[in-house]
Amino acid sequence: MARTLLDKVWDAHTVRTLPSGQTQLLIGLHLIHEVTTPQAFQMLKELKLKVRMPERTFGTLDHIIPTADQTRPYADPEAEEMAQHMYRNMKEFGLPLFDMASGKQGIVHVIGPELGLSQPGMTIACGDSHTSTHGAVGAIAFGI
Repeated sequence: MARTLLDKVWDAHTVRTLPSGQTQLLIGLHLIHEVTTPQAFQMLKELKLKVRMPERTFGTLDHIIPTADQTRPYADPEAEEMAQHMYRNMKEFGLPLFDMASGKQGIVHVIGPELGLSQPGMTIACGDSHTSTHGAVGAIAFGI
């Protein structure tokens, strides 16, 4: 029986099959943004854990930043707080942040292909429902 691209990529990233039949996959690229990360970073801090593969993790500010005039301050205090958490957490964990000053900032599920981070044959995870669009480059992508 012919194997599909999904089969090949899935098998190449399988760490193990659990007794339940579920598969543990190695994620090759983890994209993060300011809305879904504060809780995750807080959990890592509480458990005294580090990001396991920082070289595979990239962050951007995309859900709450001003779009019309990026020089103006955040209109919403909660948005400002999320952005500040992102800056602090990315620095503390030694992760690259594509912010407005970097020239690489953009929509989290778009920057992967734009910056050449998303590649055919990869597994990708991001806390954004549009992440599956990375399938267009031949990757398996999960919006978690």
